[in-house]
Amino acid sequence: MNKIASLLMLSFLFLMHACGNKYQLKLNSPKTIQIDKPLEISVKEKSGNPIDSVQYFINGKKIANNEAIDIKEYKLGKQAVSATIFFEGKSKKLNNTIYFLNDTPPTVYTYELINEFPHDNQAFTQGFVYHDGYFYESTGQNGRSTLRKTEIATGKIVQKIDLDRQYFGEGMTIKDGKIYQLTWRKKVGFVYDLATFELEKTFDYGQSLEGWGLTHNNKYLVKTDGTERMWFVDPETFKEVSYIETYTNKRKAEKLNELEFVKGKIYANIWQQNSILIVEPSTGAIEGIVSLKGLQSKAGQEGEDNVLNGIAYDTENDRLYVTGKNWNKVFEIKLIEK
Repeated sequence: MNKIASLLMLSFLFLMHACGNKYQLKLNSPKTIQIDKPLEISVKEKSGNPIDSVQYFINGKKIANNEAIDIKEYKLGKQAVSATIFFEGKSKKLNNTIYFLNDTPPTVYTYELINEFPHDNQAFTQGFVYHDGYFYESTGQNGRSTLRKTEIATGKIVQKIDLDRQYFGEGMTIKDGKIYQLTWRKKVGFVYDLATFELEKTFDYGQSLEGWGLTHNNKYLVKTDGTERMWFVDPETFKEVSYIETYTNKRKAEKLNELEFVKGKIYANIWQQNSILIVEPSTGAIEGIVSLKGLQSKAGQEGEDNVLNGIAYDTENDRLYVTGKNWNKVFEIKLIEK
């Protein structure tokens, strides 16, 4: 009896599998496609199975034309492609996935060293901001995490609070008289009064996995979580309203860390690397890569842990500053196209 039941079940599964494979959703590029090339979507039918009509979708949005689709205006990264086919009074949904890549390679930059300033070599830098003539900094490590304000010329700490030892401080940014600070794995952030450092509220994360880097574009907070994603967060409700995924013309960039907005672009550190990515915030396209080779050793550090992880920008005077985890210096640099 058990043998008969098993055989019947296997036969049923085989038939279901066979029926489910009558149709196949095909793309003209099977895995990735650069955005300067048209995307073509089609349904392949097997054994002469009839199709009355088909509706095509990208990320749930119906598209009118499934041949030679212009994808230049899409964000980069993972895209859900689907089709609903109608046949013999029935319908069936087919799914596929493709990744959109940038259409040009990133510009490579090196740097000119303009100036050096002292930095606390016990500060495990996670967030770094220039504001009104001072550096503001969020530092990490459980039991050592802080929020601080320092003099640029001397490195002297003029204001500081310590985080509870359960929290590992991460990225921070300043917007509209408030300081926003992330923590790593507790999925909670803090909002402080800029002048007093008084804690005003906390907020929870949404879909983002962890707290890494933080900046803002005057409307939204922009947050990284250790993946290739940058999340745009409403600073009032803290809802994650959208995200971009960072890609070159060949691959994604993961482990995005400290962030800063510079001239309309997002500058991003990559964890354990002494480099900066220059990202277009509307699409996620990596337009530039900055090599800061040599600065880590100048700051008295080496190895994978104590690497570059601080980007601050003085908008009024067009000055770019960088530092890193336990570095003894902050560097003012100027980017040079290589």
